[in-house]
Amino acid sequence: MARTTVIPPLPPRPKSGHKGLFGRVLVVGGNDGMIGAPVLAGTAALRMGSGLVQIAVPRSILPYALSITPELIGLATDKLVETAEEADAIIVGPGLGQSPDAKKRLLQLIRLDKPMVIDADGLNLLSKQKSFPKMKAHAVLTPHPGEMTRLNKLIKRGKAPSDDEGRIDNALAAAEAFKQIVVLKGDRTVVTDGDSVYVNGTGNSALSKAGSGDVLSGILGCLLGQKMDPFDAACAAVRIHGLAGEVAGEQHGLRSVLAREIIDAIPEAIALYEKRKI
Repeated sequence: MARTTVIPPLPPRPKSGHKGLFGRVLVVGGNDGMIGAPVLAGTAALRMGSGLVQIAVPRSILPYALSITPELIGLATDKLVETAEEADAIIVGPGLGQSPDAKKRLLQLIRLDKPMVIDADGLNLLSKQKSFPKMKAHAVLTPHPGEMTRLNKLIKRGKAPSDDEGRIDNALAAAEAFKQIVVLKGDRTVVTDGDSVYVNGTGNSALSKAGSGDVLSGILGCLLGQKMDPFDAACAAVRIHGLAGEVAGEQHGLRSVLAREIIDAIPEAIALYEKRKI
């Protein structure tokens, strides 16, 4: 295991660039009771710099989702695979639910050779399998401790630990077993590909609010869509997410920050990130 503290540079942003150059991201999620989650992820990806973001949600909620962020492009889930094949990166899980149809969508997507963020119900669905499925996707799994505990059943482990060394050990074991990058969220989020480990030092309790994880997924999906190395993208995403939480906490108070205000703080967080090289 090699610990790293080096902060990778963000993808270039040439003045002559157009939306096709900055990544097409597809967010797959949402159900009748979870309209906001995929919208938060998609909006965060746009705010982070994605050129185009589509959200694939059930047709029944699509108009409501687009009314929140009209810059998103809506997609009914019956055209999911064709659209996913055209995406530069896929985010699957925010508000997805755990229905048989949701499971079908997830299993279709992980067979694609694409950079992918798997979060929330995407992780819960994986944890219900008899074993971790083989996938062509190059995924970053982003569990919080509860989701990590559920995934641990697949690697014959118990409750996710709370101490730094225990969290690192758990994330390493999962990354090695699943052959994917693991981002174990929480205070001092751990990022590992099974070899290298980054422990994030940014963030505060302003991030302890529903929707915050969806924002992280959007930030990460944007960077993957711009062809950033997945491990580097995960390290950058958790640091920027933490910085956005710090900015939003200063603006609104730690108790009062909403997930949408973390998104609003992303531009200042990017500026801070680019000033801090280590």
